[in-house]
Amino acid sequence: MADAWLVVGLGNPGPDYAAHRHSVGQRVVDELARQIGATFKRHKANAMVAEGRFRPGTDKLVLATLLSFMNTSGAPITALAKFFGIDPDHVIVIHDDIDLPFDTVRVKFGGGHGGQNGVRSTIQHLGADFLRVRVGVGRPAGQKDPAVHVLEPFSKSERESVPNLIADAAGAVESIVIEGVTAAQQRYHSPA
Repeated sequence: MADAWLVVGLGNPGPDYAAHRHSVGQRVVDELARQIGATFKRHKANAMVAEGRFRPGTDKLVLATLLSFMNTSGAPITALAKFFGIDPDHVIVIHDDIDLPFDTVRVKFGGGHGGQNGVRSTIQHLGADFLRVRVGVGRPAGQKDPAVHVLEPFSKSERESVPNLIADAAGAVESIVIEGVTAAQQRYHSPA
């Protein structure tokens, strides 16, 4: 289905993980659902799914958050793409990225996983030819383990900027769907 997009926000399931850096992708999808007035329903692919459009005449959006843990994201994403008949090049995976400074958003098509386990799992199941909206959460200070860093909530100083970061990532998805990948990259990769 060329006029539909599967947009998946990566994270870990449940309220205990919701505020963690690792679950920022889910928060972006929640924001997109709010913007388009869509309601989530449980899907047999072990996901919560909401459908809608940015506005009449634009491509259909299938928004999803997964009920599985980050490391096993690939199977439900692939099942959703198959169920809705959406090719990998119309799959957008939103995920945290420690290699980007906090409060940065980047758009990428294809490539490797960069150590992000949800992306690694998705590549294993779907192949690498999908879009990523990379949400910068920054590297931990000092000797802190990056795995610990992403499984912690944003710091007090970061929390003030998180709503803007989520809005920017949601805006990047809208730009991809409505204007195309190149336009989205030009908008979100340019210096402010």
